Amino acid sequence: MPQNKKTLVLGATPKPERYAYIATEMLVDFGHTVVPFGVKRGEIGELTILNEWPADEDIDTVTLYINPTIQKDFYDRILALKPKRIIFNPGTENLELMELASSQKIATLEACTLVLLRTSQY
Repeated sequence: MPQNKKTLVLGATPKPERYAYIATEMLVDFGHTVVPFGVKRGEIGELTILNEWPADEDIDTVTLYINPTIQKDFYDRILALKPKRIIFNPGTENLELMELASSQKIATLEACTLVLLRTSQY
């Protein structure tokens, strides 16, 4: 079985039609521990969406579902987690955050979390 990569889903939402919701469910289905964070209260399956930033230092991957303008408010918090990588899903690409992450030896990937999971590249 692939390694569990604890993942923070930034932009989690209780709306089942949104990609952040689908990705959270799929990450769980693939055996990953998921920390869903968003501004809207609610649940995704068994998980409660966190509305306060997690104090977790054990995050392997941050997968982004918020646009670059909103990301600016999270730069320091994302980088403070010291994840191994940040996934920029379609529409979240952000050169500024990519460069900040790279300068701290955090890998960045412009990719779709759903595709990575389905193709065993996660």
